[in-house]
Amino acid sequence: MTEPLLFGDCHTHLDQYDAAELPGLVERAAEVGVTSVILAGTTLESARECIGLAAQFDAFFAGVGIHPCQAYERVDDAKYAELEVLARAPKVVCISEVGLDYLPESPDRGVQDQVFREHIRLAKSLNLPIIFHSREAHSACFQVLREEHAGDVGGAMHYFQADEATAREAIDCGFYISLARPLTRLPEVQEAARAIPLENIVLETDAYPQPFKKYRHNWTEPRHVAEVARCLAEVKGVSVEEVAAVTTANFRKMVNRRQTVI
Repeated sequence: MTEPLLFGDCHTHLDQYDAAELPGLVERAAEVGVTSVILAGTTLESARECIGLAAQFDAFFAGVGIHPCQAYERVDDAKYAELEVLARAPKVVCISEVGLDYLPESPDRGVQDQVFREHIRLAKSLNLPIIFHSREAHSACFQVLREEHAGDVGGAMHYFQADEATAREAIDCGFYISLARPLTRLPEVQEAARAIPLENIVLETDAYPQPFKKYRHNWTEPRHVAEVARCLAEVKGVSVEEVAAVTTANFRKMVNRRQTVI
């Protein structure tokens, strides 16, 4: 008898969904083997919501962090203390979503840099992995990760949409590459995925409400991790069973520090 596939989704924003939708999301994910889902905080308030949802749903775990697009103020001692209290909460398994975002309209880069470094300090103090965001900021991100020795705790480069060289640099910093649905449509991402070992890859969806899509069934949900896995299997010329086994083992290795997540 064939063993069922088992997956983890290492990055979502399910706290942004209407609460009434969440049981259905969990059920649809479980039907395709997605049994563990990390909800990433983007602000202190969002992190509290993620922690609360993780307490309600067995499949949910939480990340604590201030998204770079929300990094309008430096992390002072008081805010660091707030973050630390949240990060010590039950079912918090990573520091996320943090990083750098260099779009023109994003917050001051110096403030972003300080906020990112303080989150890395927190992650290292609690031995939690870091799942980081990098948009138009890869070189700066890698510099911060190296200077702060973030590889001591590792984590993942979230929603990877870059080339092989960028993937290898992230791996060299001590991080996994987190692949999502862009893999299904971007040749550059497919080439990078083909070139790097499965042992360096985890999967995610970055799921959040998408009312701009015409049909509700097209919204990205944790169940789509299985779609990403099938695409990755095709790209690498291996079975989806192998993709599931290896990427799930990577997920476990990354986050199973305080408790068993998957």
